[in-house]
Parts: sequence; structure tokens; C-alpha cells
Amino acid sequence: MASLQPRSFTFFIVGLLWMIIMKSTFALALYSQPGPLAYRPGPWTLAHATFYGDETASETMGGACGYGNLFVNGYGTDTAALSSTLFNNGYACGTCYQIRCVQSSACYTGSPITTITATNLCPPNWGEDSNNGGWCNPPRTHFDMSKPAFMKIAQWKAGIVPVMFRRVPCARQGGLRFQFQGNGYWLLVYVMNVGGGGDIGGMWVKGTETGWIAMSHNWGASYQAFAQLGGQALSFKVVSYTTKETILAWNVAPANWYAGLTYQTNVNFH
Repeated sequence: MASLQPRSFTFFIVGLLWMIIMKSTFALALYSQPGPLAYRPGPWTLAHATFYGDETASETMGGACGYGNLFVNGYGTDTAALSSTLFNNGYACGTCYQIRCVQSSACYTGSPITTITATNLCPPNWGEDSNNGGWCNPPRTHFDMSKPAFMKIAQWKAGIVPVMFRRVPCARQGGLRFQFQGNGYWLLVYVMNVGGGGDIGGMWVKGTETGWIAMSHNWGASYQAFAQLGGQALSFKVVSYTTKETILAWNVAPANWYAGLTYQTNVNFH
């Protein structure tokens, strides 16, 4: 039987090692690079910011997104109401932004950056000029921040300041949270603690006795299904509005689920 010559054997070993190294390097590169669906920061853009409420941020509770008590549900006081141009009929609920004050004597030295979550709508005020009181009138891009958040970037006595902002990934602890409302024949779900892009573009629900049922967008961060789902364990399929990433959350709620309760998962967007 023919045998490899010493030189040929050496070339064979070197070539084999090279292939192993290149394959390992390629695999490592694939592993270490962020996934293509991971949300990345957007460009800096000019806008304006005001604030509402007082230092307790009590007036920011509730809001058009339906997050209820922002302290209990993990959003705290670093929040803002968006003008309708940004709010996008509620699809912007849960999105996160970095904001810094610019071009004003009210800005703090160094133009510090704060990060806020969109939790409310700043509605138009058609009775006021867009440049004098109607700050949230379309097509203005405007942030009506909680007072504690505003005070991180500027002196509150200024009332309104120009800002630079950019959309950023939402850093959340834990998985998606689903707060149930409705009854056994109509399920309304508020989706909270959304990571990545922070937004929801579509939802489906599946009972243990059903297939996947498409849910319609109700308002803010809520989706609804008109179906008989009482007495069934529920799973959800959720799609990010921005990245189109899809998450499957299996057995989120047990068969004896109740309206008014919040159920947490161990999955989230990136």
C-alpha cells in the first residue's frame, strides 16, 4: 500500500491545521457578531423638549400606552410623552431615546445625556401656534418629558429647550410581561418590559385547544383577541415593529388565568 512521503505528510498536516483554524475563526466571528435583528442606535436628530407634572412624576402614571403604574411596571420616572409625529398611533410605545439639551443657556454644562422610554402621547393643541404653546402639533418632533427626566438635562425654569435625540435599544431586565384584561371571550393584553426596539408590531395568541389566533392592535401597547380562551393555557407570538424579529412565548399563562394579573416570560427582544 502506498504511503505518504515525509514532505507530503508535512504539507498535509499543515493544510489540515490551517483549515481547522480558519473554520474555528469563522465560527467565532459568527458567534461574536450581533444578530442581524438586534436593534442598533439611530442617528442624532434635532427636536424640542418640555416637561409635565412635578418632581413626583405622578401625572405621568397611566398614559396612552396603558402601562399603568410606571413604578410598579419598571419604567420609573425616566419617561416622556411623544408628539403624534413620533407616537405613530401607539406603535412607538415602549421605544427608548437618548436626549441631551443643546443650543440653550438652560442646558447643563457638558450637555449630559439621559435615556427615556415613550409611555404617553402628547396630543396636538390646535388652539395654540405650533411655535408658541402648540409644541406637539404635527409635524413637530417633540418630547414632553417627566419633570425628573427633564431636570437631568436642563434647568426646569426654561420650560422648553432644543434637544438632540436618537433612538436606542431598550435595556430591560427579565422577559416580556403580559398584563391581561377582558374575559373568557375577549382578551386584551398589554405588553410591557420590551427590550431591543421596545415596540410591538403584531401579536398572536394560542390556547391549548386552538391554533394561532391573530390579535388586533387596540391602542398604545395593547392587543386584543375576540375568541373563547377561558380555561386554556395561553402562549403568544410577538413581532417587533422595527426589527420584525419574532418571539414565541410558550405557556405564558396557566389555564386558570385571570384578568387583571400580569404574567412574565423568560424571553425578550435584543
